[in-house]
Amino acid sequence: MSSTQEPAAVNAAARSRQIAEVLARHGLGYLVNVFGLERYVPFHRGLLGHAPRDTPYTPPEHLRLGIEELGATFAKLGQLLSTRADLLPPAYQRELALLQDEVPSVSGDAIVAVVEAELGGPLAGHFATFEREPLAAASIGQAHAATLPDGTAVVIKVRRPGVVAQVEADLTLLRGLAQTAQRRWPAAEQYDLVALADEFVRTIRTELDYAQEARTVERFATNFSTNTNIRIPRVFWSHSTDQVLTLERISGLKVTDIAALDAAGIDRSALAQRATDAILQMIFEHGLFHADLHPGNLFIEPDGRIGLIDFGMVGMVNESARDALAAVILAVLSRDYEQLVEALLALGFARQRVDRRALRADLERLLTPYYGRAIGEIALGPLLEAAFATIRTHRLQLPADLALLLKTLIMSEGMGAQLDPHFRLAEAIAPYAQRLLQQRYAPLRLARELASAGSGMARLGLELPAQFRQIVADLERGGLQVGVRPEGVEPILQRLERLANRLVLGMLAAAFIVGLAVLLAVFHPAGIERWAGALFAFGFVVALLLGIVLAWSILRGGR
Repeated sequence: MSSTQEPAAVNAAARSRQIAEVLARHGLGYLVNVFGLERYVPFHRGLLGHAPRDTPYTPPEHLRLGIEELGATFAKLGQLLSTRADLLPPAYQRELALLQDEVPSVSGDAIVAVVEAELGGPLAGHFATFEREPLAAASIGQAHAATLPDGTAVVIKVRRPGVVAQVEADLTLLRGLAQTAQRRWPAAEQYDLVALADEFVRTIRTELDYAQEARTVERFATNFSTNTNIRIPRVFWSHSTDQVLTLERISGLKVTDIAALDAAGIDRSALAQRATDAILQMIFEHGLFHADLHPGNLFIEPDGRIGLIDFGMVGMVNESARDALAAVILAVLSRDYEQLVEALLALGFARQRVDRRALRADLERLLTPYYGRAIGEIALGPLLEAAFATIRTHRLQLPADLALLLKTLIMSEGMGAQLDPHFRLAEAIAPYAQRLLQQRYAPLRLARELASAGSGMARLGLELPAQFRQIVADLERGGLQVGVRPEGVEPILQRLERLANRLVLGMLAAAFIVGLAVLLAVFHPAGIERWAGALFAFGFVVALLLGIVLAWSILRGGR
């Protein structure tokens, strides 16, 4: 299939200026300096562009409003950050979660032009009907209802025109901003902003490719092929490209419409159990889970079957992640807090030294109140929220897929509790956790791991003599080199560099004043009286400006 031509990306300097202005307008001016955008901020006069209201905007609201103004790329960044409870407190997560649906739609004519260019030929040759008014509009694309020539009801996801060029330009700019912030923002030392930016780049590029999403949909369909409680839409490859995705249309009641579910005679308690089982199967059995299970992506059909849509955001759980989860579960069950600290550090990573004793004490305070309680009495959501707070306190970061997994569990418990007030996710998850432990510590698997370790030790025993001989030979030839990487030197070097710059600036200002005074005292060409005053005034202004710049740099540094 052909691909439509994307417009050229916007000018990088103009986009940088726009970002700087938006950050400053929403009270995020400190980020302007962090990202090195201060040269793009003009002097503002008048109102700052906020919609008037009685109560002041909160910092999370300012962040969301600023992200909305910056377009598709930053909206996706906000959506991703809303899932990272290990990075942001709940107030920011809740506010950024509002970015999911509130996006203006593209005109129907522009969407039709994209579909016709992608599929080739007039729209009527591919669809019997096509609704120009979208069912939903998102930051990357929007969905339209249609029917195929044989009458099959479908939903067409169409990528917004020009979004690829804009997103690619923004991704390049975003990574540059992350690199600058890593150097200039002390708080960034606690997090690898460049790695987070790279992770985001990979995520959004995957979401831009609708052919990749189509393959993901088919993987879910295969995984649930024997589960009659779950319905996955069919992909129509003949009507799909990397920019247009045509799926079978799934409709039904919303999972949050309690009155409609009761009127349809659907057992809400059984529905909560079926939905939770499906989510836990994705995580613990399939290793591929839907990571955007908000109410708009689930439909309950009249027979109680659950339909899933929108597979743009998914998470993966590989064998090593399952092993790490099993270690955490085992440590919690055995009340072994030292092992729990080890398991958590293996599960995530830290950008700075972790106070293991303090982390152990916080974990013990967190979990002790839950011991001795029946599993059906434990609300897992609040426990996970408190665990995330502990993770943030100790500056730990979780892998993106694991953060999505825990966020999905919290969302699933909230959905289950809405359907059935007596629902407890901990009770539903217990059998899966037990199977996970059985698989991880099964004698046969342990035997295989011991055999693999023995084989590795045998290879190492055979290789060590040759490696020792190589080291001795390098020592005899003087060719052995040892690399030392000093930690913590970079901030000191940066501070020395700033100090040197201030000294040079002060010396320039003093030299300019002294040189001007000497020049006026010694040099007396004809007509000096006419322009001496102007020369003195010019020199005084230049020296004054240099002094102001020096004073400002000292005051800004706080030293």
